[in-house]
Amino acid sequence: MTKVLVLHSVCLVRSALAALLRSEGDFEVTSAGWRAAARQAEFLRPDVVVVDLDCPGVSAALADAGADRLLPEAPVSSPLLVLARADLPGSLRRAFRTQALGYVDKDGSPARLVRAIGKVAGGERFIDATLASAFMEADPVPLSPRELSVLARVAEGDSIAEIARALHLASGTVRNYMAAVTRKTGARNLIDAIRISRRAGWV
Repeated sequence: MTKVLVLHSVCLVRSALAALLRSEGDFEVTSAGWRAAARQAEFLRPDVVVVDLDCPGVSAALADAGADRLLPEAPVSSPLLVLARADLPGSLRRAFRTQALGYVDKDGSPARLVRAIGKVAGGERFIDATLASAFMEADPVPLSPRELSVLARVAEGDSIAEIARALHLASGTVRNYMAAVTRKTGARNLIDAIRISRRAGWV
């Protein structure tokens, strides 16, 4: 039986997705909120971790992960499968940097998700055709990984002090990154930069 960990900050969404998977395949499914993600991955050692890229809080984690794992605190790295949308190619680029093994279109069928989990659990890559096209069409992200980390946390409502503590930066450095983000996105201010970046799927 394939062990699957479903991560989402919204309880109803993760519960519904877990129930769907239990009914569709031979899966042992556990769901958890985003804050408990690393701890659950360490405890359960799942064969596949399923993450919805629209999940609140995931943007900051994706930006922080860079080219490493999405769950850097977890000592055990499980294959990652992301649920994404073809109309937000920027979010796919961020996920790609975390070395996810599977990419499933959220507009696809449950059968596609079940097949993808089976492939990823077996160590194979799975990319929905619609998402593959989005990868090719995505514009380059003008922000550096660190600028994305800061912007994602600003978008989550973190204060400058909270961002500085989380990213081990000086408050002045955080302000400099905020100014750079505003300039590089061509925004009028930081709120406008968040709007532009969300529309492009960067955060």
